Amino acid sequence: MPGTTIASVTTLTPERPARCAPSRAARELGLKRYEFDLAVQLGRIRTVPDEGGGGRRVDWAELARLQAQAGFPETLRARVRIVGTKEGALLMGVSDGRFARLARLGLLVPVHFYLNRYRAVVWLYLAEELRQFAANDDHAELIKGRTPETLRSQLMSGLDLRPRNWRGRHLGFLLRQAEDPWTRAGAIAAFLPDAEIAGIVKSPYERARLNRLRPALPDHGAPGSPSALLGEEIMTARDADEIAWLTADLTRQLEATRVPPPVSSPAPGPRDHTTRQARVRRLPTPPVPRTPAPAAVSDIPMVRSDEPTSRPPARDGHAPTPDAPRPPRGLLTWLCRRTPRSAPTGRHARGT
Repeated sequence: MPGTTIASVTTLTPERPARCAPSRAARELGLKRYEFDLAVQLGRIRTVPDEGGGGRRVDWAELARLQAQAGFPETLRARVRIVGTKEGALLMGVSDGRFARLARLGLLVPVHFYLNRYRAVVWLYLAEELRQFAANDDHAELIKGRTPETLRSQLMSGLDLRPRNWRGRHLGFLLRQAEDPWTRAGAIAAFLPDAEIAGIVKSPYERARLNRLRPALPDHGAPGSPSALLGEEIMTARDADEIAWLTADLTRQLEATRVPPPVSSPAPGPRDHTTRQARVRRLPTPPVPRTPAPAAVSDIPMVRSDEPTSRPPARDGHAPTPDAPRPPRGLLTWLCRRTPRSAPTGRHARGT
């Protein structure tokens, strides 16, 4: 209609938050959820704590950095690819038995494990680390040569460092994400037996807080089932030296929690500075001299009667007799003094 102004309508779109949830980040990066979690544990993907206490979050800037890398997303998947014993032996060009012996000796560190339907432990390794181990010329004798006698004797005695190496690696994952001594103490306590924790932490309050901060380790079956018990046995330290190391580290973290934070004093203002300078430059007050004590009667010099003395002139022409005592002087004497009467004047002078 003429004379009618049509106002333009602006559509407001909500601003995208600066961070996203891990599930959204895994989809953006083309990773499965366990691959994303492993990349976070290995430090391939940086996460930040949620301000609202909802777990970890990923910045969109971090996703943009990963997506801008050459060969994305194949290179990122290759860095978090995990393999079992059979596939790992193929990557290294060795037999399954030799691969297992190298892993039991602690030369190959597993990154994950699970229990199959027969309740057998299946260890998983990073394919990238296996390639690096095989490419190292220092390991050529271990890969293709004969196993040294010292290592063979250790294998014959039942040595298996795979559970211990996994615990150490997983503890490193947890400590990397810890932000305070209490969280680090909870991560360490997750791998110690309950009896050891009770012997270290005497306070019930500290023990309850430590149990609350212990991170949840991977679940393997229903609680109390044989699979769960086997998984708990793998995740708990058993060797004496490993328990001693974890115990010392836990004690150190608990001592760090008991140290009060330093109290930062505010910067002094101009008035505080002036007051401080005046207090510093204040001179000590000199001592007040004491009034000397009155002299004793024996120390007062007495005037002899035969010595001539000078007397003030007498008032009203009357001179005191030499033998008359001197009247005392004081306020009462002054008030009670007698004044001579003046001559009567006026009517009293003429008589009545």
